[in-house]
Parts: sequence; structure tokens; C-alpha cells
Amino acid sequence: MVSVEPGALTVEEFFADAPLGAQVYDALVGVVDDLGPATVRVSKSQVAFRRRTGFCWVWQPGMYLRNPGAEVVVSLALDHEEASSRWKQVTQVSGRRWMHHLEVRSLDDIDDDLAAWTAAAYALAT
Repeated sequence: MVSVEPGALTVEEFFADAPLGAQVYDALVGVVDDLGPATVRVSKSQVAFRRRTGFCWVWQPGMYLRNPGAEVVVSLALDHEEASSRWKQVTQVSGRRWMHHLEVRSLDDIDDDLAAWTAAAYALAT
């Protein structure tokens, strides 16, 4: 079960100008609910799904870029570089963590592959 931590912003406020972002968030809640307990932390810059540590982030590149390629990006922390042409960017952030960034252009991008990658990220966040 996913629960939202109290904070300065709500999920609805964060995605007020990003209807696709809100839909992506809702779809990811469904994916994460199937995995087990998690919390959501909303900040000014992103919505983070967490266990002991964060494993999945949803953010709006238009907050930072003049001409973003998509309305919303899903970022996942994995313990390896996942080979897929779907990733906009993959960066090794530490010896054992790679951040994978997926530009989401429609709800069709929230598919079985993304669910499997999210499950792998969830498993690492213990």
C-alpha cells in the first residue's frame, strides 16, 4: 500500500499544470501497490516513491528546461545499467547505482517493461 507523507505540497498541487503527470503518478501507484508498502514524498522538484530509500521519481522537466522533450519523466534507481533504447539517459551515480530516466509521452509508456524495472528498483530500496 502506498501512503503519502504529509508535506508542504500535495500530489495534486505538484501536478496541477501537468495532467499527464497526474495520470502517470496514478498508474505508478497501481504498480507499486502490487509490490508492497511504500511511501510518497512530494517536494518542490519531484514526487518520490520510497521504501527505506527512494526507488522511483516522477518529475516535470519543464520546471528546468525551456523546451522539454516530454511533460513528465520517470526516473528509477537500479543496480545495473538496463539496456533499452527507451531510456532518455542512464547515469552511474555511485559504484552500485544507475539512474535511468524515461520520458513519458503517453500512458502507454507505463507498460510491463516499466513495471518490471520498477519492481527491480523497489527490491533494491530495502
